[in-house]
Amino acid sequence: MSKTTRATQILTKVRIAFTTVTYDYDPSADRIGIQAAEAIGEAPHRVLKTLMAEVDGKPVCVVVPSDREVSMKKLAAAFSGKSAQMMKPADAERITGYHVGGISPFGQRKTVPTAIEETVLGETHVYINGGQRGLQVRLSPRDAQATLNAVTASLVAD
Repeated sequence: MSKTTRATQILTKVRIAFTTVTYDYDPSADRIGIQAAEAIGEAPHRVLKTLMAEVDGKPVCVVVPSDREVSMKKLAAAFSGKSAQMMKPADAERITGYHVGGISPFGQRKTVPTAIEETVLGETHVYINGGQRGLQVRLSPRDAQATLNAVTASLVAD
């Protein structure tokens, strides 16, 4: 497995400190983020999942803890929209240039607005997909937020 992806190249280019962690990706896992957390031995709230959605029909990227679900109402509000829905996997792959299970918020083919769950900013480090199935990058959540120019908001369902 290559540890160099568009995601890691972007992080290197903007001089963000990160390390990579690889694991055996299980495509049959019910919850890919939870499977990644278990595989790398990290708490699920520190392993963030990257989801692609649409707010008022426009693509957005959402980064939340792998053990939580996104509230569509809160997601729409984070972007001052009226409604939100998850993006179809084929559309997510086309827009990001990554395969489902390997979608990173960094280095996507098309830059889209991004939101990150505000509670993760209190963590010392988080893991985010590195742009390939079975590859995570470990970095500061504040560095991730700054690099993505992400909106921070309460995004998870209660």
